[in-house]
Amino acid sequence: MNAFSRRGFLLVFLGFVAIGDLEAQDYKVLVFSKTAAFRHASITNGWAMIQQLGSSNSFAVDITEDANAFTYTNLSQYAAVVWLSTTGDVLNDAQQAEFQHYIQNSGGYVGIHSATDTEYTWPWYGQLVGTYFSNHPAIVSATIKVADAVHPSTATLPRRWTRTDEWYNFQWNPRGAVHVLATLDETTYSPGVGAMGFDHPISWCHKFDGGRAWYTELGHTPESYSEPEFQRHVLGGIQWAAGARSGDAGATIDTNFTKVVIDPSPTNPMSLTVANDGRVFIAERAGRVKIWKPQTSSLVIAGQVPVFTQIEDGLLGIVLDPGFDTNNWVYLYYSPAGVTPEQHLSRFTMIGDTLDMSSEKILLHVPTQRDQCCHSGGSLAFGPDGCIFVSLGDNTNPYESQGYAPIDERPGRSAWDAQKSASNANDLRGKILRIHPEPDGTYTIPSGNLFPPGTPGTRPEIYTMGNRNPFRIAIDQKNGWLYWGEVGPDSNVTNSTRGPVGHDEWNQARSAGNYGWPYFVGNNYAYCEYDFATSNSGAFFNPAAPVNNSPNNTGITNLPPARPAWLWTIRSMTTPQFPELLQGGGRCAMSGPVYHFDPTSNSSHRLPAYYDNTEFIYDWARNYLWEVKMDYNGDVVKINQFLSTFSFLRPHEMELGPDGMLYMIEWGTNFNGDNTDAKVSRIEYLGGNPVPATLSIQSSGANVVITFPPNTGTLEWANDVKGVWHPVLPSPNSPYVVSRDLAMKFYRLRWQ
Repeated sequence: MNAFSRRGFLLVFLGFVAIGDLEAQDYKVLVFSKTAAFRHASITNGWAMIQQLGSSNSFAVDITEDANAFTYTNLSQYAAVVWLSTTGDVLNDAQQAEFQHYIQNSGGYVGIHSATDTEYTWPWYGQLVGTYFSNHPAIVSATIKVADAVHPSTATLPRRWTRTDEWYNFQWNPRGAVHVLATLDETTYSPGVGAMGFDHPISWCHKFDGGRAWYTELGHTPESYSEPEFQRHVLGGIQWAAGARSGDAGATIDTNFTKVVIDPSPTNPMSLTVANDGRVFIAERAGRVKIWKPQTSSLVIAGQVPVFTQIEDGLLGIVLDPGFDTNNWVYLYYSPAGVTPEQHLSRFTMIGDTLDMSSEKILLHVPTQRDQCCHSGGSLAFGPDGCIFVSLGDNTNPYESQGYAPIDERPGRSAWDAQKSASNANDLRGKILRIHPEPDGTYTIPSGNLFPPGTPGTRPEIYTMGNRNPFRIAIDQKNGWLYWGEVGPDSNVTNSTRGPVGHDEWNQARSAGNYGWPYFVGNNYAYCEYDFATSNSGAFFNPAAPVNNSPNNTGITNLPPARPAWLWTIRSMTTPQFPELLQGGGRCAMSGPVYHFDPTSNSSHRLPAYYDNTEFIYDWARNYLWEVKMDYNGDVVKINQFLSTFSFLRPHEMELGPDGMLYMIEWGTNFNGDNTDAKVSRIEYLGGNPVPATLSIQSSGANVVITFPPNTGTLEWANDVKGVWHPVLPSPNSPYVVSRDLAMKFYRLRWQ
């Protein structure tokens, strides 16, 4: 008995043929290019390309324009059928039924270019291919944004791929029903009538009705078929559709996800963190710390911290020490009860599921004012170097500056002047801090912060300044970059004597810097100097050289240059630069985690590899979540809505667990809290994470035992490796026992 494996098909021959005899192609594909309408001159180029790909990659290629080839008996010898620039109605009813039967029995479909200009009156085909052609502009160069960097059809492509072709507009956007691999950037060409806007899918795949379907719109021009990148694109699509290479096809299809509620009735939940053992620690604003225990799916009360809960204060943040498995340390950011207006960053020790209150070590005392609302911040996150980041709001009342910069310098109005905090380099408020906790409960200053220790008029803890309300932060655990959402001011319009319309921001800091508040917002849009006593406006602030001359400033006057936001959105309108960040009645930017796929993880419901190097962002007011696809330089490639069909009630915090799943707090319906519909949930992926499949055989008396991992593929058999492959029916479980007398066959595992 001999085992044979090539390019994703795992084959076993139960007989006496030597390994060296298996020189034939692994599988066969049929290229079908019948046209009943427009005929592309590039079809013959496509034939030649696919034949060459087959010759070089161990699959056989048959070509036909005869629809009579569409019988199930004939089609079943092929791992995939390539519809190459077909047009019009090319199959009769009986042939359609045969092809449908083929797909339903693990068949593969590949559609190239005008395969979407085919069979408009056959609804099943429309679902298979994903959508139908609508129109196109003239042939022109355009840029493709490749979102999926791991699928075999797109893994070798540049993330921004510029090429010349004929670009289709489609009758509807297939996103949601298919997994979108790549999109067109309509800002790089003129799409004409029927433009699809910021989300223009151009290649996709999905599992459909028992089979696999892959489509690319590319391939109108004859020159396409001699392009190495296009050739690799089509090769990966054929191999995936044929089952010869694995690849996830469900990462952007919402029905492949589910939201599992782990705490159905929290009281004003503020923050959460997940331990390696699966326990979820939940901080509630009134000071209660709860733990969800996965072994029993139950909640326990770990402790109660005495807190002040007015003007957005309370228990605001929680994070576990990187060494929690051995030291049991947990950090809390909270507003201590009592008359002293301040915030504490404290370390506690867990004893089992109990917060040891006597173990508290206060690392930071942050003086505040408790006379006026708002903006406390309080998000905590550890970086890969063991430094803890702490976000602090500007602790400033925003309600008496008409939605513009709160820079009221009148005597007694410090609480209305963000220059005392956000732009004050000698104050910790309106900042994101970065410090290194030490075992004795103190901290040290790491290198790379904004102001070196000893710099007059500054605090060395500051990593970023010029923050209004950085309510939720995250750290990329590979490179240490900081991400946060900046909740912005409330002006509905731009005023030439005050400043810009209100903007929210999402920011990415690769190093320490000044992010401009209260002098700038969004893309460094400047506010004016403004005298609140006389209502007179002065000059616009200069982002290259901002100056804080407020009497409430205790730090340096000349500030570091202001950095523009990474992403921004405008209050109550579409943002021209980022139309993907959909408009709504308000906005409240939040930053979630950066995901890195772990191929060694055994977590079956972790996010799939498609989301590797993806930053998740969300909006508390608009109830939207987005995936920000980045290239490996950290620059934005594409922003897509995430779980658009799910219902969220003010997403309040989103964290990644060690299991690769997203954990989320939903604040609930009412702005001010005390919501009965608040909840803590986990997002689970149900689409399946491909794992390397192995197929092995062992003799057992008169039988042969074939073993393979569960839920990885379809076991198929053939009398000859070049012949027709059939699924083993009924679909067997592993181990599969075959009588030696009946086992003179080839077996293979077709990956899901």
